[in-house]
Amino acid sequence: MKYGYARVSTIDQKLANQIQQLKDAGAEKIYQEKFTGTTTQRPQFNQLLKILVPGDTLIITKLDRFARNTREALDIIQKLFDQGVKVQILNMGTIDNTPTGNLIFTIFSAFAQFERDMIVTRTQEGKLYAKTHDPHFREGRPKTYTDEQIQFAYELRQQGMTYKMIERKTGISIKTQQRRFKSLRMKNEISI
Repeated sequence: MKYGYARVSTIDQKLANQIQQLKDAGAEKIYQEKFTGTTTQRPQFNQLLKILVPGDTLIITKLDRFARNTREALDIIQKLFDQGVKVQILNMGTIDNTPTGNLIFTIFSAFAQFERDMIVTRTQEGKLYAKTHDPHFREGRPKTYTDEQIQFAYELRQQGMTYKMIERKTGISIKTQQRRFKSLRMKNEISI
């Protein structure tokens, strides 16, 4: 049987393109999930590994969808080879348990790890540059609501409105209100 595995790193990313590629390559059943490649928490992938039997083929679109790093990729591939499972990486080809297949896979794994390391390095360099040259640079996701909007919601809360009422009036979720109000109270206590 041919199984496909699709993974994206964030909830916002879409799996549709990978799934279509896997179907086009002949995958009969596709496992999918949204987890960063750096985490070991990949329940669908782990479940897929448990059901593979000799003669099956595991299809993935790219090497970085498969493992967190070169060492892990090599370990997983070796286990699959030992089970008699073929691995088809769509942007590389089918890798089987032959000396040539092992050589090709090891070389491509090393380059994939190098590429990932370079992306991390460039990202860190970009952040460092931004921190030193942009006084307004803030790491992380930008806040959805301005300080003025939170202040307005906080004043509504002080007037006796419930979190739910404020959510209906402003659109600010209860969790966001609680988190930002706490931050606002701490800031007010410090300035007193």
